[in-house]
Amino acid sequence: MRYPWILFDADETLFHFDALAGLQALFNTLGVNFTDADYHEFQRVNKPLWVQYQNNEISAKHLQEQRFMLWAERLDIAPSTLNLKFMEAMANICQPLPGAIELLNSLRGRAKLGIITNGFTELQRARLQKTGLKDTFEWLVISEQVGYAKPHMAVFEHAFELMGNPPKEHILMVGDTLESDIQGGINAGIDTCWLNRLDKTAPEHLTPTFEVRSLCQLRSLLLDIEK
Repeated sequence: MRYPWILFDADETLFHFDALAGLQALFNTLGVNFTDADYHEFQRVNKPLWVQYQNNEISAKHLQEQRFMLWAERLDIAPSTLNLKFMEAMANICQPLPGAIELLNSLRGRAKLGIITNGFTELQRARLQKTGLKDTFEWLVISEQVGYAKPHMAVFEHAFELMGNPPKEHILMVGDTLESDIQGGINAGIDTCWLNRLDKTAPEHLTPTFEVRSLCQLRSLLLDIEK
């Protein structure tokens, strides 16, 4: 196979990540009606924190707690507790994206598969266990544990070491986010595939090796390469 090693992003690449539904499930357990307005307020805090985390300016712990600080003060609950409950809620509702199971089944036995994610440990492990995909992946590389987030080279180098440092031309990185997944793969010197489900336009300076609109299209692409 052209790519005997394939690394996947997790959120919105293999798994649907519905943050609003997860937050509503979390606050429902606390007797709070979490509205669309509340969600927009949350994202005004959350999104800049994610940019800082991706730029390795803040820690995972700082992100997880700061994004819940307003609600922690309102409800008199520790922000770390709210974050943990959110991770549990997301693990319960997250499902594989359309075509994910078929793609992974078609690659099983053909390539060694791994996940490299900026997502957090509690969610990643629980979700893989819940969906029955835990044994599908040989490596689960979580930036929170490595200490660096994609696109930093360190998180990719950690993955390569776990993989036994195979030739880089035999590794493919698949992800939905240009700034972390694709830029990170390019920085690491490996081929990349952008899952562009929303039909966005990539800037000229950031060109993936491949671009697909769905996981079904990715499956066809990888199998056609072998013909």
